[in-house]
Amino acid sequence: MALLKLLLYSFLFLQIFSTISSNGVADSEPIVDSDADSSIRLQLDQLNSKISLLESRIDDSTRELRTKDERIKELENTVDLKLAKLASLQSELQLFQEKGSLNAKELVAKANVRATELERQIDALRRETEAQNKKKNILEISTNEAEEKIQKLNLKLESLQRINEEQNARIHKTKRALQVAEEEMMKAKLEASSVSEQLEQVKEGWLPPWLAVHLVHFRSIVMTYWNEHGRPALDLTLKKALETKSEVVKMAKPHIHSFKTVWIPAMKERSVEFARDAGPHIQRLKTKSIHLYHESKKFMEPHIVNAQEVIQPYVKEVRKVADPYVDQVSLVMKPHIDKARILSQPYTKKVHRHYRKVKKTVSLYHHQA
Repeated sequence: MALLKLLLYSFLFLQIFSTISSNGVADSEPIVDSDADSSIRLQLDQLNSKISLLESRIDDSTRELRTKDERIKELENTVDLKLAKLASLQSELQLFQEKGSLNAKELVAKANVRATELERQIDALRRETEAQNKKKNILEISTNEAEEKIQKLNLKLESLQRINEEQNARIHKTKRALQVAEEEMMKAKLEASSVSEQLEQVKEGWLPPWLAVHLVHFRSIVMTYWNEHGRPALDLTLKKALETKSEVVKMAKPHIHSFKTVWIPAMKERSVEFARDAGPHIQRLKTKSIHLYHESKKFMEPHIVNAQEVIQPYVKEVRKVADPYVDQVSLVMKPHIDKARILSQPYTKKVHRHYRKVKKTVSLYHHQA
């Protein structure tokens, strides 16, 4: 009975996985391009749904197997009953033969007919039993294949769960690092606010009240003037400079071509001739200048050392006196310098870009020359 159940389970699992493999192959492959966590969860949900579907179908197949087992038992019971009837008929036939009654022939004929009918029914039952056994063998094979596929799916599910756990651990570590970074940022903000408060206190203590008021008023006037007049004028100037640059490039393009094709080769020839003719003179001038440098260094070095020794105490005194004021001025002016740097950053980028273009063009012409 257990072997029959196993065969039926195998056949049912073969049918289920044939439908799953034909319909859901593309769904079971991992999606690499999407987010890793969502894809793994989706695959887990799909696998769980497939496993639940398989379990429900296994229950259905189990019920079918139970009904078939009951049917086989009924057939076996009927076969036993038929055999018992056949044996009883044979015993009756023998009894009638022993008694030697007149209607023995009729009873024998009836018994033979009944026996042939029972044999025919027994053959039909045997054929049906053999067919059921074949189905049972097929179900056993399909059950084995289904168990192998279930094992593969379980391994895949375990690997996906392991990957999901690793990703959850990474997410936890990332969250922890983010919390630490936020704490560090809050500490930095608190330190910056404390430093700004200290700077305000230093600025208030260093400047007189009336001068601080005038300084704030002057700064507001300067910012208003810059926003109303300075920045538009600078934008207009840059725009005109770009337009003038494009016009100059258009006008100078033919001259640049002639300069490249005519003047640069001539300049190369002249430079080669000049280097060939002036090489010895330059070498003599180089040796004389080196000799003169060493002689002047030997002559001036004692005087420079004496002057440094004389000036050094005064420099130290001036530095001692000026260092506190320099620090205070740097602390006060640092916010304004940073603000000015931030305001001028877009324009400095444009200037640096055009400067790099001009430098590249000039260096190219220089190498060609």
